[in-house]
Amino acid sequence: MGNTDSKLNFRKAVIQLTTKTQPVEATDDAFWDQFWADTATTVQDVFALVPAAEIRAVREESPSNLATLCYKAVEKLVQAAESGCPSEKEKQIVLNCSRMLTRILPYIFEDQDWRGFFWSTVPGAGRAVTDEMDDDGARPLAESLLLAMADLLFCPDFTVNSHRRGPDSVEDMQTIDSFTVMITLLRLLLTCFSEAMYLPPSSDNTILNPWVSFFCSTENRHALPLFTSLVNVVCAYDPVGYGIPYNHLLFSDYREQLVEQAVQILIVTLEHDGGGLAHRPPSPSSMEDQDSVGPDNLFVNYLSRIHREEDYDFVLKGLARLLVNPLMQTYLPNSTKKIQFHQELLVLFWKLCDFNKKFLFFVLKSSDVLDILVPILFYLNDTYPMNDARVGLMHIGVFILLLLSGERNFGVRLNKPYSVHVPMDIPVFTGTHADLLIVVFHKIITSGHQRLQPLFDCLLTIVVNGEYLCTGSICWSNMHMVLYLFIQPSFNQERNCNLVYAIIRKRNLFHQLANLPSDPASIQKALLRKRKSPDAITGISRTSSQETVSMEGSRPAVPAEPGTLKTSLVAIPAIDKLTEKSQVSEDGTMISVLKMEHSHASHHTPQADHTTQADHTPQAVHGSVTCPFLLPQVLSWKCKLPLQTIMRLLQVLVPQVEKICIDKGLTDESEILKFLQHGTLVGLLPVPHPILIRKYQANAGTAMWFRTYMWGVVYLRNVDPPIWYDTDVRLFEIQKM
Repeated sequence: MGNTDSKLNFRKAVIQLTTKTQPVEATDDAFWDQFWADTATTVQDVFALVPAAEIRAVREESPSNLATLCYKAVEKLVQAAESGCPSEKEKQIVLNCSRMLTRILPYIFEDQDWRGFFWSTVPGAGRAVTDEMDDDGARPLAESLLLAMADLLFCPDFTVNSHRRGPDSVEDMQTIDSFTVMITLLRLLLTCFSEAMYLPPSSDNTILNPWVSFFCSTENRHALPLFTSLVNVVCAYDPVGYGIPYNHLLFSDYREQLVEQAVQILIVTLEHDGGGLAHRPPSPSSMEDQDSVGPDNLFVNYLSRIHREEDYDFVLKGLARLLVNPLMQTYLPNSTKKIQFHQELLVLFWKLCDFNKKFLFFVLKSSDVLDILVPILFYLNDTYPMNDARVGLMHIGVFILLLLSGERNFGVRLNKPYSVHVPMDIPVFTGTHADLLIVVFHKIITSGHQRLQPLFDCLLTIVVNGEYLCTGSICWSNMHMVLYLFIQPSFNQERNCNLVYAIIRKRNLFHQLANLPSDPASIQKALLRKRKSPDAITGISRTSSQETVSMEGSRPAVPAEPGTLKTSLVAIPAIDKLTEKSQVSEDGTMISVLKMEHSHASHHTPQADHTTQADHTPQAVHGSVTCPFLLPQVLSWKCKLPLQTIMRLLQVLVPQVEKICIDKGLTDESEILKFLQHGTLVGLLPVPHPILIRKYQANAGTAMWFRTYMWGVVYLRNVDPPIWYDTDVRLFEIQKM
């Protein structure tokens, strides 16, 4: 009964806040204490008892009351941080104030006139920067709030246990309360950082999030322990535990929600470097001190400075364990807990590899990279249903593979045999991880989804970068993607005999490419045939060849399904904007290619200078893959088709293979592959150019895409309570179901 009365009094206080004709004085503690001192509400209660319409009404009609409410809530948190929350009443006040601010802040951010309120020294004033900023009493409200939360996250016997006697002791039961407090504070912290959601998309990297910038600055004395604690919370989490079946249905796992909040805080704080050296023109002095100074954002600084191999191993194994978790299969259905925050984990892994190159090299140094690769391919392979969230997931997966493929060791690691049984809807095969990658890429390209076409150039670049990978599976011979792999001007016959055999079997395809008509009349006839008979387009339809079989699980193109989030993502830059070229020298080191060679190098890429994406991406028509060169620019394409190596190979090998098959009566493909593997084309094929690898290069376009995608994921993942639901988010569009 007492709890019901408490909620009723809380609701009355909310109504009074909107109906009072005169502003409530800040000194009226009896009134303001109704919101936090005399109640014991849950976060769900706060969201239900404080409707959005009433928050907006207070903001518009009684702005001084809303300003005082925020000011008093921050004041209570600052007082609690200073006192250390010795009593249960103070602890409850912290929870109530944090939940109230979590509810109100999004409505502060959505109004441009209110957005600077928390950066004022006097409630209600605009963002102020004065000479008295060093005085604690003159700190902006936002700084006081962030510092108080940082202190509270390390408050003994509140969020941190000062001592523990053992896992079975009575004191251990209080840990649940600690998890609740930490989750509440981290949720408020994430809400503070979400001001970025209420700004329109912009590629200007100089516009920084002031909340993140201050929290990750030297002003926060807890920056280092906070960063290390968040990383440890994420990477040490084991959702399976002792592996007792259905234990996640019997007991509440408070750690999972804490880990979700922790990984979201990490990816948001690592979203930019705080305007550090990366954005400043280098001077001789700054170049010398660059390693010692590092980025202004301390979280980015700490992440980039991790250097111990045991730390790398801990982080990599922790992330791999969590990414593999949704793939696990057991004999008892749904008996194992499966996490849902894999998208946040992929963004965190991206940040680790991007900011800490030593970590990237450590990942590629051993086969542990395959523990990351297989889950990524699992998510990429699941192309149905193709809603907005899945499109974003596939983009981040491809970007990670593009980043990894820029290093020589990536192709080498893919040569390890694939023996893991992952529930993927792909043909059964025996081969290497390189074969698995090709199978998944083939399915993406032939899935018929128009929204995946911007990824095709990235997929091909990843394959071309894998100069050192070998294919051990005959599945190559049944792939349309062989058609697109001819862009690679050199390959090794001994290590890629399956590819050679596939080219021989598909030789008619390459002859058709070499003999493509370039006169307007022939092109017009071909286009007319395309309209009349879409299943017989230049002989490259899946139904036009008896040798080609539809891949298991492939589906025809379907319209995008409605979702709860429609992200207005900026267009992904072209592949030449995403990457820079490096050349592999004889000793295996990477040498950057001079920009003056760009015009010559572009001659070997599938993208012409003045063609649009639609000019060079395969078009999906009724589930078939059409020739991407049957377009008005065919004449310019024919000049750039690097078919010389392929045609010379066919000219030399086809007669030899046919003669061996006739003389020995061969019908077994393995014998043909053995012949191709031990043969040689040295001196017969054109001299290959030096190995060129396209390494990922950050740019404003991809930075904007990552920001939009990351906040879209955070928005969708926080639905209980719905922190940002029905607010005026401007970073992306919300599609209501």
